[in-house]
Amino acid sequence: MIKKRCFITGIKGKKLNKREIIFLKKFQPWGIILFSRNLESFDQIKKLTTHIKKIFKDKNYPIIIDQEGGRVNRLHKLISLDNYTSEYFGKIFVKNKKEFLITYKFFIDKISFLLKNLGININTVPVLDLKYKNSSNIIGDRSFSRNSKIVSEIGDLCIEYFRNNSIGTVIKHIPGHGLAKVDSHYFTPTINKNFNYLKNHDFKAFNSKNSNFAMTAHVIFKKIDPNNTVTHSKKLIKIIRNQIKFKNLILSDDLSMSSLKFSIEENTKRAFSAGCNLALHCNGNLKEMTLVAKNSPKVNSFVLKKTSEFYKYLS
Repeated sequence: MIKKRCFITGIKGKKLNKREIIFLKKFQPWGIILFSRNLESFDQIKKLTTHIKKIFKDKNYPIIIDQEGGRVNRLHKLISLDNYTSEYFGKIFVKNKKEFLITYKFFIDKISFLLKNLGININTVPVLDLKYKNSSNIIGDRSFSRNSKIVSEIGDLCIEYFRNNSIGTVIKHIPGHGLAKVDSHYFTPTINKNFNYLKNHDFKAFNSKNSNFAMTAHVIFKKIDPNNTVTHSKKLIKIIRNQIKFKNLILSDDLSMSSLKFSIEENTKRAFSAGCNLALHCNGNLKEMTLVAKNSPKVNSFVLKKTSEFYKYLS
């Protein structure tokens, strides 16, 4: 584990090519994230994850997926989850909590069963961003509610249910993406709310979560740090640590997203300088992957400790 570098990478296709195998052996990424382009059938996915773990000689090697339900369903070729949005579960929570507890646990148990059998051990859920009218639809029905208390409570249950199934979770997009008016995949969102409002609303949904990991928001909170997205902001990372009280590993959102205005190399350096523990790069572009790898530090004692804690409950 100590030889690993502090980055997570995507891959291009449904199996590793020779150049990717050389890259993985040379740079030793902390983990690999899979997308729909990598996922065709049960047997193919299982073969891919087995190959990855064999390369690293690690049965617990971190393999990550965005499997929220609704429109974020990377396993859509295996299972249909179109109606099972976070908004759907949020509405059941308000209407009938007893029904919610049964339905939501069943949903997570089934997703966990599928992920474990595919060889995937981390899911980038729950989305703890609040739902706002007139904001970008990039969050939309991926949010449980506009009420931070409801979002927080469902988030705690999501983390607990996945943990009970030996699947790690990644809360996102810390400390809140809901107010963004534009999609951070293509533009840089700027949020003008003051700190007190954010503390009592968007940030509150993320307070003291027991998730193994948290993913940063590529948004600018203008009245806290007018120059940097959260991913590149020492001020915001300190708020995440000291006021939101997130104690585990912080990973950047995808460093190739257009919200970040620097080169891949510079985006990587600035993420670590701000206080991110892991850099995430998703698109499978080997040239970009290499730049991220070369600018990612080796695993330090904090990352090693938190990774070991994560490994303990996987088996």
